[in-house]
Amino acid sequence: MQQTVFDKKLPLAIGCDHAGYEYKEAIKRILSEDGWVVDDKGTFSTESTDYPDYAHAAASMVADGKASVGVLLCGSANGVCMTANKHQNVRAALCWNEEVTELARLHNNANMICIPARFVSLELAEKMVDLFLSTAFEGGRHERRVNKIAVQ
Repeated sequence: MQQTVFDKKLPLAIGCDHAGYEYKEAIKRILSEDGWVVDDKGTFSTESTDYPDYAHAAASMVADGKASVGVLLCGSANGVCMTANKHQNVRAALCWNEEVTELARLHNNANMICIPARFVSLELAEKMVDLFLSTAFEGGRHERRVNKIAVQ
């Protein structure tokens, strides 16, 4: 993996539903080998389950500053992304290719990546996580825009 722009002193929160379970396990293994402390919020099998339970748990860690970054997976990634974005201080981005992933960091300072496990290969998912963790926020004119996202 490339050098991360996130603080590895804090855990990385990861969560998924049944559709993302196999990808989560593979990504978690790679992240652990790369020195991340991965806080796995579930699910822990391919048995049908409710994505908000796991997305809320991971997003809460990021929102509260207990994790520096988060990874969420489900079939389309829409559900986990919508759920995570209900939390203040979370900017979850639904990413399906490398360009969208890079822009989520460069322009939106996203701190959670949401991956549609049914629509991307595991190889691409792993590349996107690596790119997400190694791309710095560009700041500048984008910072002004990002500062307008949260509802006060």
